[in-house]
Amino acid sequence: MKPENLYHTGIVVDDLRATMDWFGAVAGYAWTDVVEVDQLVETSAGEVTVPMTMAYSGADPRLELLQSVPGTLWTPADSGVHHLGYWSDDIESDLAMLVAGGMDLEAKSYNPGDPASLLWAYAKGPAGPRIELVSREMEPFIAYWWSTAGSTK
Repeated sequence: MKPENLYHTGIVVDDLRATMDWFGAVAGYAWTDVVEVDQLVETSAGEVTVPMTMAYSGADPRLELLQSVPGTLWTPADSGVHHLGYWSDDIESDLAMLVAGGMDLEAKSYNPGDPASLLWAYAKGPAGPRIELVSREMEPFIAYWWSTAGSTK
C-alpha cells in the first residue's frame, strides 16, 4: 500500500440522508446518487448477503457514507471513521501484507461475473480504523458514480 492510493474515508451512519444533508449544509458537500445493493460478502463465519446503501462526496477529499446494518461490521465506529479506502492493484498481496502486520481479514467480496476476482476486502487491527482495499478495476465505475454528484446550493 502507498499513501497516494488513499482515496476515501468511510463513515458508517445511522441516518444516511440526514448525514448527507448535514454535511451539505455545514461543509458544502454535494453527493453522488445513493446506491442500494445487496452485496454477497465472505466473512470468517461464512457468506452473508448485506443490504448496503451508500453515497460518495462529489469532490476531494472524498467521503463515503454508508447506512449502518445492525449485526454486521457496518456499524458506526467509536472514532467516527469506519475505514480508510485504498486502491489496490493486487488485493490478495496487499491483504497478506496487512495480515502479516497484525491486522485480521474481516470481510471480502468477489466479482459476481468472475468469482476468482476480488472487488474489495476489509482488514481490522487492534487500534484505528479498518483498511478497505478496493480493486483498481473498480476505479472507472466509481469515477462514473462520482460524476453523479450534484452541485451545492
